[in-house]
Amino acid sequence: METTIAAISTAMSASGIGIVRISGPEALEVVSHIYRSKGGKKKIKEVNTHTIHYGYIYDKDELIDEVLVMVMKAPRTFTGEDTVEIDCHGGVYAMKRVLETVIKNGAKIAAPGEFTKRAFLNGRLDLSQAEAVMDVIQAKNEYALKSSMDQLRGSVHRAIKEIRSNLIYHIAYIESALDDPEHISLDGYPQELLKIVDKEQEEIENLLKTASDGKMIQEGIQTVILGKPNAGKSSLLNLLVGENRAIVTDIAGTTRDILEEYITLHGITLKMVDTAGIRDTDDIVEKIGVGRAKEIARDADLILYVVDSSTPLDENDEQIISMLEGKKAIVLYNKTDLSPVVDIESLKTRTGHPVIPISAKEETGIRELEEKIKTMFFSGSLTFNDEVYITNARHKEALEEAAASLKLVRQSIELGMPEDFFSIDLMNAYECLGKILGESVGEDLVNEIFSKFCMGK
Repeated sequence: METTIAAISTAMSASGIGIVRISGPEALEVVSHIYRSKGGKKKIKEVNTHTIHYGYIYDKDELIDEVLVMVMKAPRTFTGEDTVEIDCHGGVYAMKRVLETVIKNGAKIAAPGEFTKRAFLNGRLDLSQAEAVMDVIQAKNEYALKSSMDQLRGSVHRAIKEIRSNLIYHIAYIESALDDPEHISLDGYPQELLKIVDKEQEEIENLLKTASDGKMIQEGIQTVILGKPNAGKSSLLNLLVGENRAIVTDIAGTTRDILEEYITLHGITLKMVDTAGIRDTDDIVEKIGVGRAKEIARDADLILYVVDSSTPLDENDEQIISMLEGKKAIVLYNKTDLSPVVDIESLKTRTGHPVIPISAKEETGIRELEEKIKTMFFSGSLTFNDEVYITNARHKEALEEAAASLKLVRQSIELGMPEDFFSIDLMNAYECLGKILGESVGEDLVNEIFSKFCMGK
């Protein structure tokens, strides 16, 4: 924290502009050695905070680039430290030369995520907000971006802070009563505490209920396309992706390996997995592909079962139908451009899942598929107005630990245990929730979290 750090904060590719960010106690001093204003007027250390200045970057007497320099003085900055951003031309070599000049004059290269880490350590963000920064960068769809922005603005922070505030009040009350029983009575208190524990446990359970939706919002719905050979699985994938990613032929068993693609439908990301056609085969390679398809289907959030409506169902279809049991699935009644031999009503009855007629060849039925997926997973809408979504596995784990501790408090009350037992488990729940905000975590975990960030952020 005593050093001044610098890094390129934009992508390392040719672009219109590149940004070199500098943060730390000597940020202004470093820039004063390399920046010259066009008119040679006021020195950069003397300018007002949150102002932009036009000039040049020099390495001693060598002109490096024409730039805009943004000066932001502590504490009103992202990191809470003096921060300078140099907007230079976006050529890769130009950015590197500006950064090299900055380093040569006293700054050190920032580690991945170090700017955000300093914002956390300086109290500008809690840990949930800091993690949301990376989620914003990695957002693959509209809902993921909205969820990440809500967390960055403190939605998770506020929810957790309120629960912790209620818990610490009762921890303090119990401790005070045990220290001063003459003035603070605990008569009837266990039943009062039971109401508080039930209320806070309900709040935690409500947050945990959003974790499955949150995971799908952030990572996408794991969607596996199943069907027997030549049912049109690869044609469907190509249609949804919008390009020919999978090889399509009339030869059964063309797809032998797993092919993954991300697509976005109405703001929802689907991680599409095209698989080998399900059938009994003596081909060793194809048999491995079929085995992998079955394995992936077991862990899928959604199965799209593609049925060739122009071909009678057989034992391979029966095998696939058995794999749909207990899973979220949509049956796609494909090749509606041909004369059907499979009765659609009978198919609905046999599978027990919604059936949508489509033609991958003529590109029909896709809109109905999109609407069905959205309704199936998100009840048709996600507003983010009041709902807090848990999208981080670390947060989910901490909430589960806190819920388990509150359950122990409830058991202690019901068993008539001494009040100090309540305090121990209440404190454990309080500490578990503190992990989410970064108030109860060790240095190793902090370092691990920020090491996953990109350079310059």
